[in-house]
Amino acid sequence: MKNEELNIPFNKYESSRDAHSNVSDALDGEDIHQVEKLEEEFCEYVGSEYALATSHGTSALHLAMLALDLKRGDKVICSVNSHPSVPEVVRHFDAEPVFIDIAEDSYNINLDKLENYLEDNKSKKLKAVIITHLGGVTVDLDRVYSMASIYGVKIVEDASDALGATYKGQKIGATGADIVCFNFSPHLKKNICNGGMLVSNDEDIMQRARLLANHAMVRDEDALEYIYDVIDIGNDYSLSHLNAAYIRAQVKEQDANIARQKEIAKMYTGALNGIEHVTTPDMSNKENPFSLYIVKIDKNRDSFAVALKEEGIGTGLHYIPLHLLTYYKSKYSLRVNDFPVALRSFQQVLSLPIYASMSDEDVKSVISKIKKIAKTRV
Repeated sequence: MKNEELNIPFNKYESSRDAHSNVSDALDGEDIHQVEKLEEEFCEYVGSEYALATSHGTSALHLAMLALDLKRGDKVICSVNSHPSVPEVVRHFDAEPVFIDIAEDSYNINLDKLENYLEDNKSKKLKAVIITHLGGVTVDLDRVYSMASIYGVKIVEDASDALGATYKGQKIGATGADIVCFNFSPHLKKNICNGGMLVSNDEDIMQRARLLANHAMVRDEDALEYIYDVIDIGNDYSLSHLNAAYIRAQVKEQDANIARQKEIAKMYTGALNGIEHVTTPDMSNKENPFSLYIVKIDKNRDSFAVALKEEGIGTGLHYIPLHLLTYYKSKYSLRVNDFPVALRSFQQVLSLPIYASMSDEDVKSVISKIKKIAKTRV
């Protein structure tokens, strides 16, 4: 029977005074330029040259593929441990995603295997690599950018979990990728609003993205407002001013939120390190923002998650490897053992609640329930 007194969800959206104030300003018509302000503030926050707000993180990824002029038969490499939105935006162009297994410790793409693939499959059809920063943890980006230069591919970073994350002291979004895509309502950590952001330091890419983000419509500044032309095939990726108003506060508070997430991660690791059947994450990477806190359960992960749910604790899973999903498995004739590291990790990983509004008591409650359940494992 579920413990009715305890309810700690996997995620809870944050709603600050600044968020309410910004939304009120937009609703009252006092400030209807929230999208432009968000883009300006975002550039300043991450240190990028250009930023384009979109309706969702998936919209940003899809627009990135448009901006790179992805075409039928082109190939885009990604980690097999990604959210379905990553290969999905590639397939919408009738292009082909190429899956690479992951590194055991980070759950991110294995760079050795990525380099081997690039070396063995040189082709003009190979257009880009999408690098997912799972939980905000980065790979060796200097090595990634070097590969991109050597093999002539573009780098798109999926920073859904990496708002405010850093690599060698620089915020993700300004470290050297061609395009970086953010999601303000990340997978399994849904916000009260949706929104995404596409950032780049490449003026040509950004000009194309801005054109295609509004149906590729152009207007003559000297003509009447309702006179327009369409010069390409685009779509509508626009973010509403209400969502932008809310997200502006989210960006402003992100560094403080990350600091709190790191505190929670230390509490978790300090209490759970050495608990039988539970493996805690590596704490040596000081730049880990702990957007996710992923443990490994060595026996019956799903029954462990069910037991936590019955105790009132929500959990997440990041992710079901793409080669196990019906569409990709059948489309590309993939076998269960094709990506052994991702498969092994998938069978054990479990994401615990971690967000800035969690109190110390909430964290202690999660720890207590995990210890209680771990004792019942054989």
